[in-house]
This record gives sequence, structure tokens and C-alpha cells, in this order.
Amino acid sequence: MQTPPTIPVPSWVVGDVHVHSIGEILLPPATGPWLLPEATPEVVAGQDWLRPHFADDEGILHIDSHSFAFVVGGLRVLVDTGIGNGKQRANPAWHNLQTDFLARLTAGGFHPDSVDLVILTHLHADHVGWNTQEVDAQWIPTFAHARYLTSRSEREFWAGYDMDEARKEMFRDSVLPVEQAGLLDLVDVPPEGAVITPGLRLLPTPGHTPGHIAVELTSQGETALITGDCIHHPVQLAHPAIGSCVDIDPQQAEATRRRLLASLADTNTLVLGTHFAPPTAGRVITHQDAYRLQPVPAR
Repeated sequence: MQTPPTIPVPSWVVGDVHVHSIGEILLPPATGPWLLPEATPEVVAGQDWLRPHFADDEGILHIDSHSFAFVVGGLRVLVDTGIGNGKQRANPAWHNLQTDFLARLTAGGFHPDSVDLVILTHLHADHVGWNTQEVDAQWIPTFAHARYLTSRSEREFWAGYDMDEARKEMFRDSVLPVEQAGLLDLVDVPPEGAVITPGLRLLPTPGHTPGHIAVELTSQGETALITGDCIHHPVQLAHPAIGSCVDIDPQQAEATRRRLLASLADTNTLVLGTHFAPPTAGRVITHQDAYRLQPVPAR
């Protein structure tokens, strides 16, 4: 695959680690009211700092799909793999996409064959799609030389879950081929987190799904946190009680979000939101009786 020279790949520096945002698609305006139904236009309008980056003047949320790629401890890592191309999905915004995600990944310096580790924060359709691609009418692992990793409790939960047909389809095309190729590793993630390599730690952030994890990077005294779906949108900083319509355990999801935000507030930790629209990253600062995001633009 030739690297398109004009594709912009936003990045941030955390110590000596360069974190790249690999854009897939800006999701349609209807996504916000569906995903975060309590984030009404009136609620959004009460937070001026959300505009213009994270919401428009009518209170419609901006929500993105992207992955993060970086090198740490000698490992070339991709966190979450988006929606994917050519997948049959019940959600029309995700159905049969044809994006240039792999070209963007390559432009960021991460040709699929060069990726060593794929971390899946959880096993939802918009986080596992590029696990595989269709070749000769079969779904095969996109990152053939990588290990794929998720938490043991996440995989075991779905193994015992009564899935509807849409979720079964997602597992058939995006999870099972990786397992059947022997590439999926399950990691126990204790309360204090699981260190994968120096500078890379998985943190348990359950609620959205039972085994959901966030990803922490540390380098030269600096820290970054990739949220996955424990925080979908910056509006949840101002209103931590706002949950997602697809949270498995809404009460646990809220408790996780509040605990995480309290630990991040007024620190130098760079928060990288898996669904945050550009500028995608920022720092959590105390605001009124909750928090807001202070954006940190990409390079």
C-alpha cells in the first residue's frame, strides 16, 4: 500500500511517545440523541465550552470514530479498530462503510503488517471492525502479525450472553476470525491495572461493558489516558450522570466515570477520547460543580 502524502494524521507527544489519531468517520447528527439521550440540546446549551468543537449551536453533539496508534516499549500498538469496511450492521451509520482507514493508518506510520499489538477496550461493533477485512469472501485478521488483546472478563461475559442476531453477526465477522487464528489474548485486569509493557497499563473501567478497560500511557513523567467508552463525549464531564443507551450496567458506568474524572481533574494527564471529535484530546479541569475539558490541539 502506497502512503498517501496528503492525509493528515493528528498526533500528541507524551514524553517520548507520539500518539496518533487514526480517523475513520464523523458520525451523523442523529448519533448523539440515540447514544446519549439525556444530553438534550438544553443540557448542551448550558455548557458554552462544548462549542464549537464538541457540539454545534443547536446543541447537536459531534461524535467521531477513530483509533489511536503509538509505539511504547518497542511495541507498535493500535487501540480499538473502529467500525470497519463492508460490515453488515443494523445501525445504518455503521453499515457497509467504505473508508480510507487503512490508508490513514499507513500514513501515520503504522502499516497493518507492522502492528505488534491491538488492544480492544471492549467488544462492541464500533471498536472491533477493522480487526478483520474481507479477502476472497472470507473475513481474515487485518493485523496478521499482531497479538489482539482484551480483558478476560470482557470475553467471558459475551461468551455467556444471549446475543441478538446483529451482535452474533459482529462476532462472526470481527471477533471469531481473530480467535480462530489463535491471535486473541485474554488478560486479567485487577483493580490496580495490568502492566503490558513499561509505560503501558490497562485500567479496569467497567459498566459500559463488564470488562471494559481504559489504556494508560506514561513516559518521562507524562501521562495520557485513552478512554474507550467509559466516557463517550465531553458533555459527560459536565454531567457525569449522563449515560449511554447501550451501557450494560448504567449505575456502575456512572460510578466508574465519576471515579475516573475525580482522579484526572486538575492533573496534567492528557485525555484522549475514543469518540471525541477533533481536537479529540484535552485535560480535565474543575468547572462549576463538575468538570470540563480543556482542549489540547494536535500537532
